[in-house]
Amino acid sequence: MTSISSLEPQGKPAWGAVLAMSLAAFALVASEFMPVSLLTPVAADLQITEGQAGQGIAVSGAFALVTSLLIAPIAARIERKWLLSALTLLMILSGTVAAMAPSYLIFMVGRALIGVAIGGFWSLSAATAMRLVPEDKVPRALAIVNGGNALATVVAAPLGSFLGAIIGWRGAFFCIVPVAALALAWLLLSLPSMPNQAKRGGGNPFKLMTRAPVALGMLAVSTLFMGQFMLFTYLRPFLETVTQVGVSLLSLMLLAIGLAGLLGTFLIGSFLKNGLYRTLIVIPLLMAAIALALVGFGSSASVTAVLLGLWGLVATAAPVGWWTWLARTLPDDAEAGGGLMVAIVQLAIASGATVGGVLFDLSGYRATFETSAAVLVVAAVLTILAARAAARQSSRTSRARTYSTVG
Repeated sequence: MTSISSLEPQGKPAWGAVLAMSLAAFALVASEFMPVSLLTPVAADLQITEGQAGQGIAVSGAFALVTSLLIAPIAARIERKWLLSALTLLMILSGTVAAMAPSYLIFMVGRALIGVAIGGFWSLSAATAMRLVPEDKVPRALAIVNGGNALATVVAAPLGSFLGAIIGWRGAFFCIVPVAALALAWLLLSLPSMPNQAKRGGGNPFKLMTRAPVALGMLAVSTLFMGQFMLFTYLRPFLETVTQVGVSLLSLMLLAIGLAGLLGTFLIGSFLKNGLYRTLIVIPLLMAAIALALVGFGSSASVTAVLLGLWGLVATAAPVGWWTWLARTLPDDAEAGGGLMVAIVQLAIASGATVGGVLFDLSGYRATFETSAAVLVVAAVLTILAARAAARQSSRTSRARTYSTVG
């Protein structure tokens, strides 16, 4: 088995490359969610409805899902440095096409291109980090990469709105292009040569689901994101109607969630080092408790603000934990596993938002938040089962090695 601590070049941690990936992640996520705060001007300029403009996010998610499932065999044939650089170049092309789109169709082509970049980049991120730093530094590297994601989540919507008011929606979209260009240059300069580590049968992500620890872990991460976005998607109407906060306080609360998430992304590393599965079990349980507390104390602005800060702290850090799990569980199948996890997360987010919306319309926020809590508890239970399956597999492997040595 290839050790995840085998580094290129010469065993030296490539922290510069990790930081370059973090900048690329920032540009990528900012590009992905830029339309959220610019739907109205985009719709007016392209002479479409706001709903049609919103499909720019849906189409990027769809292409991200497909790409994530197809990227592993491509990664087996192309050196990682050039593949990541090509995906970053695609991000630049996407921003340029979307910003200059003369029609709705061309705009959607630009959004499809960013979807391909998203699916490819995130599928390869864990596998790349595993080859850039020593094994004990992988959680920190993943936290740094996801830090770009967390920062973009904080600033993308308000920055898009601010820039759109000053230089128009096209200018706001194009502002991501120089950031992506800087990330591309940094990646080209800092990424070491990483030759292919292809192995037979490693390109099919669905074969990985025949392993009990992997299947249970993927189900756990799916229910985690489903429960998270079942609640988070409908946070704004909850704050407006139940907590009854104004626009300024609402924006401040959302900003606090993002800042707490950025902090949590960097704090989680030490917890993962001391107990990976324990941390992955506690996170959804805390989120479930917060969801139920919001139902009980949502009318209080101060209590709600504290609860949402805690939500951001643990929920935004969760992906770092699961990427670390992937690195430890599938050291030789990280590309296929990463693609599978990205696809599962995309489906879970869409499912959670859809089910949450139906519940919200039919029965109100209580049903949505309580169901979110129940799904998050299921995520914790599945994580416990995944931990037990991993322990059994480790025990069997140890016994097999002992018998082999004795024989």
